[in-house]
Amino acid sequence: MTLIWILAFVVAITIHEASHAYMADRLGDPTARLMGRLSLNPLVHYDPIGTTLLLVLSIMRSLGAPVIPFGWAKPVEIDQYNLKNPRRDSAIISFAGPASNLILALIFAITARFVPIFAIIAVPFVILNVSLAIFNLIPIHPLDGGKILVGILPKQYAYQAESFLSRFGTIILIFLILPSFGGSSLVSSIISPAINLFLKILLPNLI
Repeated sequence: MTLIWILAFVVAITIHEASHAYMADRLGDPTARLMGRLSLNPLVHYDPIGTTLLLVLSIMRSLGAPVIPFGWAKPVEIDQYNLKNPRRDSAIISFAGPASNLILALIFAITARFVPIFAIIAVPFVILNVSLAIFNLIPIHPLDGGKILVGILPKQYAYQAESFLSRFGTIILIFLILPSFGGSSLVSSIISPAINLFLKILLPNLI
């Protein structure tokens, strides 16, 4: 079972980052493609901290620990000078990663409903992809949600938000990830309700 979780972890981060690279290329920026990030090779997307965190939490979840897997892969580099509408296009590129994870989760969930024997494989894939998508939608840098927030805010507020998140986003993220006095992290408390809602919809009889 642990091997299935590891495979789900590899697929989730690979699809997530390759989707960023694909969307950037479609919107006119070849930077990620030229750097080899438009690839289904998981090694080119590995981040020493974020990916390791996701892997460890995934293995803990597979062993029965009540944890929510979350983490990130190596960010895809973008040259905004190649984009027609840098703020909007950056938001679209950022959203492509979480969106691809939710689509993949939906595909596995539908397959499990029609092929019940597939459920043992589908459940880890759905949980990991939903968890990765929801976590990355938190609106702080360096997560995808930070760029999405800047992209959808009115221009006069967007620059203020980008300045603040660029300076303090990483500090806030570290604070959210660190375990609190109760033993769990604040980020788990924040994203758990959304993750559980998606899982109840996608896997109503399987979790």
